[in-house]
Order: sequence, then C-alpha cells, then structure tokens
Amino acid sequence: MTIDVLLTGFAPFGGELENPSWEAVRRAAPMLRDRGVAVQDVELPVEFGRAGDLLETAVREHRPGLVIATGVAAGRTAITPERVAINIRDARIPDNAGAAPIDEPVITGGPVAYFTDLPIKAMVAALSAEAIPASVSQTAGTYVCNDVFYRLQHLAATGTGAAGAIRGGFVHVPSTDAVDVGVAAAGLARLTEVALGSPSDVRVSGGALH
Repeated sequence: MTIDVLLTGFAPFGGELENPSWEAVRRAAPMLRDRGVAVQDVELPVEFGRAGDLLETAVREHRPGLVIATGVAAGRTAITPERVAINIRDARIPDNAGAAPIDEPVITGGPVAYFTDLPIKAMVAALSAEAIPASVSQTAGTYVCNDVFYRLQHLAATGTGAAGAIRGGFVHVPSTDAVDVGVAAAGLARLTEVALGSPSDVRVSGGALH
C-alpha cells in the first residue's frame, strides 16, 4: 500500500481526557481525503521509544511520501511547525508508561540534530494568509514529541526500516483554550497541502531572539 501522507497525533497524557494533536489529525484527515489526498491517520502513545517504533511500523506499512507528526504544546498560542529535532531525552514528567529518562540519547550514536525538510516558512505563510495563527518554532522540547520527531528525521535520513524515500517533520498545535480544534484541524490540512506542493521553502524571516 502506498499513500500520499501519514499524519500522526498523540494519545492523552498528563491526566487530560483528550489530546488536541490527535483531535486535529482525525479531523484534518477527512478534509484532505475530500481534496483527493490519500492519507492515513495514526494515534501514537505518549511513550518514549514505543511511539517511534509504531511510527516506523506505520511508515513501512503505508509507504507515505510525506509524514507529518503532531503534538500539543500547552502555552503556545499558534500552530508551530518545528525546525529541528535534537538527539536527547530529558523528561520533566513521566510518560504514560512511567518512564522519565534524563539526558539520554534518542538514538545512541546518532547525529546531534536533524533539520526538517518541510517548507515550514511557506506553511506558516499559508496559514497567516488565512488568519490562522502560526509561527516557526525552533525547539520541539525534550519530551516524547521531540523523540518522535528525531526518530522520523533519522528514518528519513537513513531509510532504516522504511520503504522508499520520505519527507517528514513535526507540527505542534496549541491547547484548545488557545486555538479551537476545528481551526487547528483546518490549519493542519492546509499545512499538509503546502508541504505536498512545495519541495522548497520560501526565503523569509522565521527566526527568534530567544
């Protein structure tokens, strides 16, 4: 089976009943199908290691050309495509399996970091043009979101366990008190369309002072 896009979101964690990332993904997927995009949506557990393993399994099974993983970033007020994944696990709270690694690598011997190959600035520009709050993020943290992001980029870079070349990246969505989940879903669908249609990024400022 070969598809255009694999979208992933996370299961609830930290005592919450829902995870806005999965809610956005499961609503964005039918929007994309209605526009002729072959998409598969997968919910990942909030568990170091296991989430990345299941992502790799989904990539092998569905053979997507594009993978966009998502997570929730409470405290942010915009949809934020991530620029870089780092090779570190440093948990502020335990994951859903009780693991709380400190200063451990995602992949032993792997590169310090990977940059996404998605057109993150073009994606942000497209959302801004539709009055959907969006900005480039320089960090995906050191929790399970970054763990999955790094695993995805390592998979894309090395082809380990994959069937064919893939492009991939990670997008954080805010909690629902900052951005309605329906808006986040529409934004995610639009970001995906831009990523599918833009092999290179636009040259505009997307940096940060801190």
